[in-house]
Amino acid sequence: MPDAEVHGPIDTVVIEFPAEADGGSTLDALIDLVGRGTVRLYDVMIVRKDADGTCAALDLSQDVPGVLGDVAALAGARSGLLGDEDVVALADILEPDTLGLVLVYENAWAVPFVAAARAEGAELVATSRLTAQEIMDALDALEAAG
Repeated sequence: MPDAEVHGPIDTVVIEFPAEADGGSTLDALIDLVGRGTVRLYDVMIVRKDADGTCAALDLSQDVPGVLGDVAALAGARSGLLGDEDVVALADILEPDTLGLVLVYENAWAVPFVAAARAEGAELVATSRLTAQEIMDALDALEAAG
């Protein structure tokens, strides 16, 4: 049984959808990752940014017609790590007439790896994340140079 103090890397991501997006396939994929134990959700927040720039977090425990599929299935993912200050920060990130899906999740797949390292006296001291676009740009640059 893994040590309760062992965690995989924890990430926060913001995915921006057009306001009218269905998002059902995205949520289905997320629920599948959680169900398989690949990730562990700590927080989920959906923020709507209107055309006038007003931002507000949506109540996931209520049915919100036309908003990213069945978000009620994720309503229980509330650790408290995301709050009102995050809604304010998202106002600067999101484009008008969009929805932002904010996820705080643990890379649960890494827990056995981290536990093995800790058993040998090692500690995970840093992580880094590259976006898919950064990887594609780097590969394109390597291909162009080669």
